[in-house]
Amino acid sequence: MILYYYPGACSLADHIALVESGLPYKLMSITHEKKTEDSRDFLSINPKGYVPALELDDGEVLTENPVILNYIAEKSGKLLPKKSIARWRSLEATAFMASEIHGSYAPFFLNFPETEKERARKKITKAFSLLDDQMGDKKYLVGEDITIADCYLFWVLMASERIGLELTERLRSYYDDMKLLPSVSRALAEENLG
Repeated sequence: MILYYYPGACSLADHIALVESGLPYKLMSITHEKKTEDSRDFLSINPKGYVPALELDDGEVLTENPVILNYIAEKSGKLLPKKSIARWRSLEATAFMASEIHGSYAPFFLNFPETEKERARKKITKAFSLLDDQMGDKKYLVGEDITIADCYLFWVLMASERIGLELTERLRSYYDDMKLLPSVSRALAEENLG
């Protein structure tokens, strides 16, 4: 498999999941000009033009974080509980982050007016409060084992630093603990994010 990524972008969630899963993968970075590191046109691989994109061994390409994360979990048999409500809570949290948080970062990365940024800050802060409540006293977002939701949550929290958003004490502690996981450390190092 080949993960097309941009360093520090949301594709980091998939990168962490690939490391954590133990599945073999190759990395291929893309530039803002939509070129791969080996000079191919990224739009010919993913016409949507953004990361992540996961090229499977048969040449098929998957896009969208929730889909790629779920694929990695299904393929590896890891990162997603097989039975119990924890499976559905993990999928629910992943979808929530994709729909309610990830898109709310757009005003900060696309130079929107300050009023739009403030509206987005409030929406993200509310979403973080809900995730904080969901986590409760658990080690990870939905239980005692890491899931795809944690891979995505790590990136969502990392992106909050870029916009100066204050995290709750529990989410800050969780984020700091996640940075120490071998899979997270490796993914950060492979993307030169130190």
